[in-house]
Amino acid sequence: MEQYRVDDEGKKLTTNQGLKVSEDEFSLKAGERGPTLLEDFHFREKMTHFDHERIPERIVHARGFAAHGEFEVYESMKEFTRAGFLQDPSVKTPVFVRFSTVAGSRGSAETVRDARGFATKFYTEEGNYDLVGNNIPVFFIQDAIKFPDLIHAVKPEPHNEIPQAASAHDTFWDFVGNNQEAAHMVMWTMSDRAIPRSLRMMEGFGVHTFRFVNEEGKARFVKFHWKPVLGTHSLVWDEAQIINGKDPDFHRRDLYDSIENGDYPEYELGVQMIEEEDEFKFDFDLLDPTKLWPEEDIPVKLIGKMTLNRNVDNVFAETEQVAFHPGSVVPGIDFSNDPLLQGRLFSYTDTQLIRLGGPNFHELPINRPVCPFFNNQRDGYGRHTINRGQVAYHKNSLAANTPSPASAEEGGYVHYQERVEGYKIRARSDSFKDHFSQATLFWNSMSQPEKEHIIDAFSFELGKVKSESVQQQVVDMFANVSLELAQGFAEAIGVTPPEQGGSNVTKSSPALSQEKTKKSPETRKVGVILDDGFNGPEVSSVLDSLKAKGIQPEIISSKLGKLKGTDGSERKVDHTFLTCDSVLFDAIYAVGGQGASKRFHRDASAFLQEAFMHYKPIGATHEGEKWLEANEMKNSPGVVSGNSSEKFASAFIDAITEHRHWEREII
Repeated sequence: MEQYRVDDEGKKLTTNQGLKVSEDEFSLKAGERGPTLLEDFHFREKMTHFDHERIPERIVHARGFAAHGEFEVYESMKEFTRAGFLQDPSVKTPVFVRFSTVAGSRGSAETVRDARGFATKFYTEEGNYDLVGNNIPVFFIQDAIKFPDLIHAVKPEPHNEIPQAASAHDTFWDFVGNNQEAAHMVMWTMSDRAIPRSLRMMEGFGVHTFRFVNEEGKARFVKFHWKPVLGTHSLVWDEAQIINGKDPDFHRRDLYDSIENGDYPEYELGVQMIEEEDEFKFDFDLLDPTKLWPEEDIPVKLIGKMTLNRNVDNVFAETEQVAFHPGSVVPGIDFSNDPLLQGRLFSYTDTQLIRLGGPNFHELPINRPVCPFFNNQRDGYGRHTINRGQVAYHKNSLAANTPSPASAEEGGYVHYQERVEGYKIRARSDSFKDHFSQATLFWNSMSQPEKEHIIDAFSFELGKVKSESVQQQVVDMFANVSLELAQGFAEAIGVTPPEQGGSNVTKSSPALSQEKTKKSPETRKVGVILDDGFNGPEVSSVLDSLKAKGIQPEIISSKLGKLKGTDGSERKVDHTFLTCDSVLFDAIYAVGGQGASKRFHRDASAFLQEAFMHYKPIGATHEGEKWLEANEMKNSPGVVSGNSSEKFASAFIDAITEHRHWEREII
């Protein structure tokens, strides 16, 4: 076996055939900004090997959960695209959406710091359309040839398979420090966006630049957005880590329970559009996947709504076997030459071939289109279709040359005729070489609490890195984004803070901050701490007020069963202090009861302390007020007390609506 042990250090890079490779940063393109060429054997070998490295779970996005739903367009988009599902507001298009983390295995926890997949399959009458995106609008790399390198770096380190579902280790940050195009995406992943409160409360983005093409053949560049109706909200880092231990299924449970309860998650589909003649009017390249289009400059037009209203019947048959592909498009939606998108158009099909056992994965029920499909493809593993007749080729006379191609007028897909010219070259356009201006734009757009969370995130992640050289490289790199940022986490991890750097970018984009997101009390979970002898009329009045606003109260006590109030009313206990935790709720309503034990007081006090530390709303009456006083929480922002049920309930609902009370962080 010794002859198979290889030490790569100090060697020249080769293909698997031993051919020395002269370039490993850029795929082969027709001109610097042109499409990737199929003849790029090095890219295809590298990507094919990467796509086949894991069996049977997905290489990335292995940990996922999904739901069925429907999509309705608000008004006809005929002016912009011929896509059939975007024409008639009276038509409901079935959809299937899979949410996922990226780095972890299928058995990992869900509230880790990570990007989230947001993949939507539209079952349209023209065929399946897959909008395969993330909850972050940009990506780490600019060219798909580097995707295997990125994922190798962020996955558990191969010598000990540690850490699982985490980027806080040497190889990931070594990659970042030596591939500075990652700067913008890293800012997002170090922000609150990377730890969403719920899958129902996070945005989705198509990431890449696509094209809308209308019936006249006019094209526009387009980016896709999903805007959650409940607003965009996040966890705090300490809370997220505790949830991973208390309930590693937190996000899927939240999504599943919401749909079962009839609180259907809703997202509005938005598009940003740029005329082709305006392609070069911006200070970023439209083809660069590490750049976003600022919403203040290119507004998001909301064009429809998606509602998720049915849970899956079988996770394996649906969630695990669903196959998405950005190349699954319908007439009226086309591609750009974004080099990351161009590589994905190859990679996704190739990945499904090994994951789902062969070329017929499209015949699985969850992947099968709702419209009929006809072609000359035959046989292979997993074939469901039983084709009749003797002909399986084009052209033919025995079957009157059918199935035959369809013209554009008949609904046939016609690729947009973009002029392409240039030398065959491995290179990247100079317009892709600005790696820091939008990272600074993101930093400038954050509120003060959000900035402090980003510094804390860098401090945590790099505090886990063992190599001081890597730590210093990252500090020096992010000095190009913000001196305040780099100096902040340099001090925390004990390396040399930069004295020079910073950026002359002063622009900000309010749309990037969650500070002004929509805030609603609907579907928020409130833990209600009760014991025997609680004030029955008051508790009934408050809980009725909460429910009237769509808030979901759940009773917590020292043991399961029923509790009796002062008026003889009974309340069923949903959780004990042992089986739940404050991190599993959006707010705490502390009441207590007559004659509660010392242990009850201790456990209730611990609940309030943790909720307070995570900036959550706290409501307290009776014994609850005593717990507030004992922990010096009374009169703090977001803490409501008092025994006037109507006035208390109104103030408590207002506090819940705010979600977090960051003022506690800065007073």
